[in-house]
Amino acid sequence: MRTTSWRRWLMTAGAVGAVSGCGDKVPTPEPVQNRVALSGFTGPNACTDLEQYLEDTAVLQMRTQLEAMRDEVPQWGWWGGGLFGRGAPELAAAGDARANSAAPPQAAPTNYTTTNNQVAGVDEADFVKNDGTRIFALSGNRLYAAKSWPAAELAVRGSLAIEGYPREMFLEGTDRVVVFSSIYSWYPLSHAAGDRCDSLDCGYHSSNTVKITVVDVSDLSNLRVTHEYSLPGHYNSARKVGSSVRLVLSDDFNFPASVKWWPEVQGVDLWSPFNKGRRTDEFNKLIAQNEKEIRAQTLAQWVPAGKVSVGGQTTTVPHECSAFQKVNAPTRLGTVSVVTLNLSNPTKLGRASIIAEPGEIYASQKNLYVATRHWWWWPAPGQRDTTYLHKFDISNPDAALYVASGTVDGHIVDQFSMDENQAGFFRVATTTMFRVPDTMNPGNWWGRMETVNHVNVLAEKSGALEVVGQSEPLAPGERVTSARFIEEKGFVVTFRDVDPLFTFDLSDPTNPKKLGELKIPGFSTYLHPMGPNHLLTIGTYVPEPVNGQQPDWRERALQLTIFDVTDMRNPKQAHTQLVGTSSGYSEAQHDHKAFNYFPAKKLLAIPFIDWNWSASGEDYWTYFKSDLRVFSVDAATGFTPKGSISMRDLFQVERYSNWTYWWSPQVRRSVMADDFVYAISDSGIRVANVANLSAPVSTARFSRYVER
Repeated sequence: MRTTSWRRWLMTAGAVGAVSGCGDKVPTPEPVQNRVALSGFTGPNACTDLEQYLEDTAVLQMRTQLEAMRDEVPQWGWWGGGLFGRGAPELAAAGDARANSAAPPQAAPTNYTTTNNQVAGVDEADFVKNDGTRIFALSGNRLYAAKSWPAAELAVRGSLAIEGYPREMFLEGTDRVVVFSSIYSWYPLSHAAGDRCDSLDCGYHSSNTVKITVVDVSDLSNLRVTHEYSLPGHYNSARKVGSSVRLVLSDDFNFPASVKWWPEVQGVDLWSPFNKGRRTDEFNKLIAQNEKEIRAQTLAQWVPAGKVSVGGQTTTVPHECSAFQKVNAPTRLGTVSVVTLNLSNPTKLGRASIIAEPGEIYASQKNLYVATRHWWWWPAPGQRDTTYLHKFDISNPDAALYVASGTVDGHIVDQFSMDENQAGFFRVATTTMFRVPDTMNPGNWWGRMETVNHVNVLAEKSGALEVVGQSEPLAPGERVTSARFIEEKGFVVTFRDVDPLFTFDLSDPTNPKKLGELKIPGFSTYLHPMGPNHLLTIGTYVPEPVNGQQPDWRERALQLTIFDVTDMRNPKQAHTQLVGTSSGYSEAQHDHKAFNYFPAKKLLAIPFIDWNWSASGEDYWTYFKSDLRVFSVDAATGFTPKGSISMRDLFQVERYSNWTYWWSPQVRRSVMADDFVYAISDSGIRVANVANLSAPVSTARFSRYVER
């Protein structure tokens, strides 16, 4: 009986439906759809059909979970480790520094950095935004507005309490900031413990609503809220093209609280081999009762409405049934919504929703792609490591229009695994996991996992995204740790013991061709273009094994690298710079928005944390170090450390016992303007001249206390 329920699922795949325990027909999705597509709910029965689909799929999920438990099937096959609830990591973004020379030097800096965006012209939300003369930052539950130029006059001029847990924001023009925060609201199927969960105390993981707050910042000393929107769901990521904001949020599928996941039987060991029949009966009764509870709910309970507040007037806005699209592929219940807010007309929202779980997001100026992973992978025919890609046209500033969907084998590591070129071809770097028999351990029926990597090219054809080209298999047994596509060049880094950098010619979309390969110790987690012929990267140095012996882990360190890719067939590691000890870490290793490259001045700034274990004393502050490290970067001469900006004195008075997940005052971001470098943390902003970083020019401190 080990695989009974799974075989039932797989054997009936492609059928119209399977009969459930209560006699209703439940759609049974195919294991993996090679030609995936979305279909909407339209016509006079759109809402009835949507409710039916949600309840059918919920019943199928519930049955699959309980039947696997009933029949003692190991549940290792689900990506994410469960059948319901949130399953995607928070998203992050990418890019390069921007120069601005429109204003005279006395009014603004000649050059300055902004958010490190992946695609030119596509802004990515972050918790710090600036325009050369002003810096806006989110700390605790407040938005802080600081005058930042001239550097010597750095000062906080105003602040505003934001409801919930502020996550990220945009700065639009000179007069508006758009803040995304996570809050808790009560909904009919909410399962919160206690009467209310304040987002700052419980974290955004406990929130179930995204709030959009539009703030007038034309007067820094008088920040004023103009519009507020509250939408059920969790914040994932956001992009902005011109005045059009695209918010990507996901909403959990909450089963009714009356649905149970374990038979409540007293005094009986259901797992005894003598009680197998009783166990089957109890699970079958529970499945039937759960189905009744699921089908008793209404659509308004499954899909809560949002709210819009303008000028003190709040309006309830239901989620229109026609805005939903279902996937003809296995997916766990939940929704991914692309919400459009055109700041030129901020009184309404446009929404397009996929009934699926969230994944990584990529956006060009014309299109937005949502990548979602196949909901489970199991060692059986038709099941494999797969990612579904959904494309939306965002050329209309008021709405996102679904265009096409596609499938690629494997999964992606982050948003930089995806890219769209000028001709509209979509390039994706993937790692594919697959099962092979365990010849060393024949008793291991699960087998062992292996990996292989590819660069795929997709094109839109007849309403579908089809793979039109694929590279040769790359680095078997390794996994992709970073990728970057720059026009018709591609770069992929994989890792197991060494760091192969692969270079690609992508000029022929039907034949992505590997040109070169360079193996070095360690691996890179972020690749940044540094002119046409060089890459500036951050990652981890890992020494190679010697005579089969693993090296001492204490030899590891954060590593900066310049790769010379002038000859794509022969890439070279031109320069390296180790930073700190094996305990050192930079947020820039995993969040590109903390990576700040300033080409106008050939400078790189990264936040850095380390521990000095050799220091004497028992106090935590004797060991902990957090600062902003600044390096001069030159393709010919390499890295030259310029020093660091410490904010130790600002947060040391708080003591580590007062730190929380929402107030951790280590340095996390930076801004560079002409010859000045600004370090930013939850505790405030500090600026210094790059010629003498240890001597701050000015410091602006944020309030430690949070308004409730």
